[in-house]
Amino acid sequence: MTDSKAPATELDAIVIGAGFGGIYQLYTLRERLGLNARAFDKAAGVGGTWYWNRYPGAMSDTESFVYRYSFDKDLLQDWEWDTRYLNQPAILAYLDAVVDRYGLREHIRLNTEVTELEWDEATGTWTATAGGERFRARYVVSALGLLSATNVPAIPGLDTFAGTVAHTGAWPEGLRLDGKRVGLIGTGSTGTQVVCAASKVAAHLTVFQRSAQYSVPSGNGPVTPEHVRAVKARYDQIWEQVRGSVVAFGFEESTVPAMSVPEEERKRVFQRAWDHGNGFYFMFGTFSDIATDQAANDAAADFIRGKIREIVSDPETARKLTPTDLYAKRPLCNWDYYEAFNRDNVELVSIKENPITEVTPEGVMTADGVLHKIDVLVLATGFDAVDGNYLRMSIRGRNGQTIRQHWHDGPTSYLGITTAGFPNLFMILGPNGPFTNLPPSIETQVDFITDLIRTARARGAGTVEPSAAAEDGWTATCREIAGYTLFPKAESWIFGANIPGKPNTVMFYMAGLGAYRGVLQDVARQGYTGFQLR
Repeated sequence: MTDSKAPATELDAIVIGAGFGGIYQLYTLRERLGLNARAFDKAAGVGGTWYWNRYPGAMSDTESFVYRYSFDKDLLQDWEWDTRYLNQPAILAYLDAVVDRYGLREHIRLNTEVTELEWDEATGTWTATAGGERFRARYVVSALGLLSATNVPAIPGLDTFAGTVAHTGAWPEGLRLDGKRVGLIGTGSTGTQVVCAASKVAAHLTVFQRSAQYSVPSGNGPVTPEHVRAVKARYDQIWEQVRGSVVAFGFEESTVPAMSVPEEERKRVFQRAWDHGNGFYFMFGTFSDIATDQAANDAAADFIRGKIREIVSDPETARKLTPTDLYAKRPLCNWDYYEAFNRDNVELVSIKENPITEVTPEGVMTADGVLHKIDVLVLATGFDAVDGNYLRMSIRGRNGQTIRQHWHDGPTSYLGITTAGFPNLFMILGPNGPFTNLPPSIETQVDFITDLIRTARARGAGTVEPSAAAEDGWTATCREIAGYTLFPKAESWIFGANIPGKPNTVMFYMAGLGAYRGVLQDVARQGYTGFQLR
């Protein structure tokens, strides 16, 4: 219980979260601005998403050489990797090493959840309640992450299950699936990774599929020391390309429309991308208009559907695995997702055709009356993305308005970084930030926030806040850009469709990192237009 009479600990800045965003923001506030800043995280270790996501098969689907910080050239040269993609332990080890490299650990309070934020108009400061204590600071930066507020579906009887229930976003330490009868609900990015890993070790795996997915190979495997040295020699050019690109995945995006080449050439390009691997490369590296043109999208979707029919030996299983909607969700890639369903120990249940009716102490009952007996029930049911963690916290801005009240029609922001009525509160990966490889976007936003705070302090401004008009304008811009794509036509967490009752709204800036960086540069050059520094 918080002692409301105890004096608050005074800080210059508070950072909420100790993942990629929180670590870098803490570094810049302390090292570049000289502020007395402290980070808080409810986890027992640093890493954010990569602390909690310990499920079997957890890894980034961004290639290793660009799934890292770029701000320190020496760090880029010092750090080694030996696989095309980094798995969860490797990413966590990297972030731990970064924290120690820059002496940040002593400024991070772990096992300490920030539960309340309240703006004090009289002092122009925020009071944060964390771990039963109160802290006061002029600036707060939330680095809560896009995908960290777990979504647990309301399934009748879930609390009666006698085995182990585990959400992939809060995986119990030490839980293994070897030799177990496993039930898995959900086949998004996380679920498909679990399928690939669990199918190889579980006694039996029952996959309860909500939506059939388009997945391409990842192309994962070892990389040679020579490859790593060659990458390190080109890092200046690599990061220049990343920062000016659309998705920031370290490859050149295609400028060729799909329908501008003959059908055989399209198939050749798709096959080359299939052999190369990576979901974002397949969608953005093959042709320029898969995400924007219906005919191009159909061609890509048909190619993947054909691969499913080739790979999956049982025709009925192949039918259930074959998507019929647009290829317009977050692109997926896995080493052997469809191949897993050829294993004798793997069973697919389409819960759109055969819904789950209840969970019993022994397992999962479906509408056909079958009880699927299991030992471990894995919930790969995703997250209340983007704004979920904000809405689960008590945040009160000017005049006592809550963030929930401000976002009653859906989350909004100015530039994905700030929101009107909540001065000196900055968000890393807030609503309507860029839809890209995250570390380069995080660095872009952290650098902007840091420079904005520096400018405010130099001008003697006590508060930084966007105007309501600027926020409305950015929201309209993001909606307009999304409207040029096919993404809004697919039911996806990208627009909040995975959460019952959540407003289906645009939550990302879809024009890419290069365009986004250009917007931020223009805003800064024009004296931080859209912001009120007072």
